[in-house]
Amino acid sequence: MKLTIQNLSKTYANGVQALQNINLTIGRGMFGLLGQNGAGKSTLMRTLATLQDADQGQIFLGDIEATREPEKIRRTLGYLPQEFGVYDSMSAEEMLDYISRIKGVVKKAERKALVEYLLHRVNLFEVRKKSLNSYSGGMKQRFGIAQALVGKPELIIVDEPTAGLDPEERTRFYNILSELGEESIIILSTHIVEDVTSLCADMAIIGNGQVLVHATPREIIKAVEGKIWAKGIGRGDLDACKDTFPVISIHIEQGKTRILVYGDTAPDDSFEAKSPDMGDAYFAVIRGYADMSKFSANI
Repeated sequence: MKLTIQNLSKTYANGVQALQNINLTIGRGMFGLLGQNGAGKSTLMRTLATLQDADQGQIFLGDIEATREPEKIRRTLGYLPQEFGVYDSMSAEEMLDYISRIKGVVKKAERKALVEYLLHRVNLFEVRKKSLNSYSGGMKQRFGIAQALVGKPELIIVDEPTAGLDPEERTRFYNILSELGEESIIILSTHIVEDVTSLCADMAIIGNGQVLVHATPREIIKAVEGKIWAKGIGRGDLDACKDTFPVISIHIEQGKTRILVYGDTAPDDSFEAKSPDMGDAYFAVIRGYADMSKFSANI
């Protein structure tokens, strides 16, 4: 099973072009969609979830085309949006039972078994009787995954799932998503670089509604090796450095300002080479400095 996105574009009534000719092919497993807020990620996720229409283009899940058969897509879709609303007065057990009925699980015994299975899977079974308004942010996100799994979806979309989670809850969430990636196509849309680096074997970076690169995290990092240079500066020198050098990011380390710049060679002898990570590669791409033309066949 593959998800194929062909020539997808969307312009809103206010003139904002949210998506510009998006082309992606995504297979089973974890796929990371990385981009800044406003890059077009949520628009793409809502379009894939058939919650809004594109102006042009097609989406295929296997041989199902979303525009012609949106109901078939919805039956095999699990969706955890950025803002996940729940009926706070209901318990997790009651809410999952309700969602299961909506998704066509008619027999009470089947629903009971399904709800218990899902609550065990996301480690919420012991608190299944508690109302959802008593759950922490991380627990609500895990419940969101449970509801997204009703119906054994082929495609699972999670939009900015770990924003605001503490490290322990984030790790739990990672583990659940990693397990699910063995069974389904999972698209993880986020602006958090660590989420994609930790979880995804395949990814794309999106900016201004366009796919800037589609490759593996390792390939993207390798493309900027030997091109990231670091230098500590005085805070008063920052503006001058930004005017002079191709600065991709600025860091404060132990109270001192450090800039990273992009280039085939060091700007001068005061810079030292830095071994790049995904954060460096990401900033080099979205700032427009990194040449990702070698991956153009994937876009």
